[in-house]
Amino acid sequence: MIDKSLLEKLLNGDRRSVARAISFIESDNNMTSEYLKELYSKVGNAYRIGITGPPGAGKSTITNQLTKLYRKQNKKVGIIAVDPTSPFTGGALLGDRVRMSDIGMDSGVFIRSMATRGSLGGLSKKAIDAADILDAAGFDIIILETVGVGQSELDIAQAADTTVVVLVPESGDSVQAMKAGLMEIADLFVLNKCDRPGSQQAYTALQTILMIKEHDENSWLPKIVKAVASENKGVDEIADEIEKHKSFLISKNLFHPKRQRQTKLRIKEIVESNLREKLWSEDRENLLNSSLKKVVLGNSSPYHIAEEILQQFVNNQ
Repeated sequence: MIDKSLLEKLLNGDRRSVARAISFIESDNNMTSEYLKELYSKVGNAYRIGITGPPGAGKSTITNQLTKLYRKQNKKVGIIAVDPTSPFTGGALLGDRVRMSDIGMDSGVFIRSMATRGSLGGLSKKAIDAADILDAAGFDIIILETVGVGQSELDIAQAADTTVVVLVPESGDSVQAMKAGLMEIADLFVLNKCDRPGSQQAYTALQTILMIKEHDENSWLPKIVKAVASENKGVDEIADEIEKHKSFLISKNLFHPKRQRQTKLRIKEIVESNLREKLWSEDRENLLNSSLKKVVLGNSSPYHIAEEILQQFVNNQ
């Protein structure tokens, strides 16, 4: 049974109710989808900013400084810091919350650290659900921060309206950016810690890569912002570029189509996840295990076994 009073308090922005609701969806409770269904009519007003990049690039510092700037504009900010899941405890590292302690006491800011929970990328599907909760609770800006470790950048791009990729001068990230496909998903590059040696070379290298990228009047060309976030240098420019990107999406009628594409991918993921859960019943796990020897000995193929499992699933529906 859905707790209507929790929903009501949440929609009125009650912080404890928001925290309880996020804990609820993290617990994989059977009622999670029912709560999210009830909330969804109130979702869609917040602007979602994804911040990704390698460990130590200063993403949390940038998030911290951006949040202070948005609070001066009287905007409520929700932050979801997605941490790598510990292979030993399954918990999330809470470094981000420690680093953001100076904004954590602000009643207009809500910070939550979440584990990746084994997702292939760095952004848990539960984090996107949590963003919906913050959206429904009336937050104006939602920042999704994650460590860029391969596929996680794509997770961010599928969840954010504007994706910020944070790089640092000395790690050769400008070349890695091209290799990792960051060029495709970055709406803004921030070259942080620009007080360090090699920053101009890194900036030039990144600029050269951007110049190669094809673009026309209907495509956004990402800018590179130099910053020293720890000294609050370049943060105003980062916020300005985020706003320019938002205005570009709206003026070119790209904002809603982008959200529609993201929603389509998300619905497909939900369907696939639910099907996977239903498919792997105890009977079909047993069928798989009992067939492995035949496959290894060459008496059957993985395709035969897969077809048999799928056929059993279809017959039982």
